[in-house]
Parts: sequence; C-alpha cells; structure tokens
Amino acid sequence: MGEMRTLGADLRSLRKSRGLTLEEVSGRLGKSVGWLSQVERDLSTPEPQDLDRLSEIFGVPLSLVAVSDAPEAEDGRIVRKSARRAIGERVPGLDESLLSPDLTDDFEVLHSTFLPGSNRSDRVDRATSEVGVILSGKLDLWLGEDKFTVGEGDSFRIRDETLRWANPYDVPAVAIWVISPPVY
Repeated sequence: MGEMRTLGADLRSLRKSRGLTLEEVSGRLGKSVGWLSQVERDLSTPEPQDLDRLSEIFGVPLSLVAVSDAPEAEDGRIVRKSARRAIGERVPGLDESLLSPDLTDDFEVLHSTFLPGSNRSDRVDRATSEVGVILSGKLDLWLGEDKFTVGEGDSFRIRDETLRWANPYDVPAVAIWVISPPVY
C-alpha cells in the first residue's frame, strides 16, 4: 500500500504542491522549521490556530486539513460520501469535494457541482493536466480562446491552456475531475 493519509502527509503534500519550502511556511507561521518538520512527520500536533493559519497559507478550507475519523481499515482507502472534504477556491456557485482519500498521490479526484447561473469569468491558469467528465447537466467551458458546451457523458482534457466556465442553464452541472499534480 501507498502512504497512509495523515494530517502531516496532507500538509506536506499541500506545501510541496505550492512549491513552498519548510522555511517559507514556518516563517509565515512564526514557527521553527523543526516544529513544522515534526508536524509533517506526525511527531507533533498543531494547535487549532496553527491549522487555521495553514489553511490560509495554502488557500484551502480547514476541512481539507482536518484529521480523519474513518475506521482504521478504511483510512486512506475508502471515502464515504458523508466524509468527503470540501475543497476549492470558494468560487460562488461552485461546490467541490475531494473524492481521493488524501493528497498524497500524484493526482486528485474531485466532485464538482456548478450551480445554475454560476460562472468563473477570470481565467484559471494552472500547471496541471486535468480530465473531467460531466455526470449530469451542461457546462460551458472556455479552453484557451475556444468555447465548448459539454453535457452528460462528455469528457474533456485541459493541458497547457487557461480555463474558465459558466453554467447559464437551469439545472446544476455535476462533474468528476482528475487533476495532476494535486492543487488543493
């Protein structure tokens, strides 16, 4: 089996995915490099205010750095619908949750719901490869300068180009996304 999900492993993955060093993050926290290293190795547990600050530094909701209460046999292997962790950039009209058990793989799998009338007008430019499939509804995507409308069963890939989206339709659009490397 791969690396088991722990708070420290998730924090290390978040830090590395943002290209930050132990020194940079510990400096922003006002903590020592040794303390942060111990947290990432699960030798020390951060206080709630440290978790709040880490979620701000990494730009993720606190739920993404929460400790799992899954049964030991499921931890890092099974994600129950009721235990999905909310993620994303908090774009109005977009609800996202992590389907992956943790952030320690070379990819992450997301469940995204785009509410009717929602849109992201600014262009997202990430150094990732992404593949998505629409489970229900329709969504307008701009990949680079090209506009596409994708519906139930359609899939798409985003690589080396900007993305923006809109759901001008009357029903939510629900999608599953795979993103590599993880960004949330």
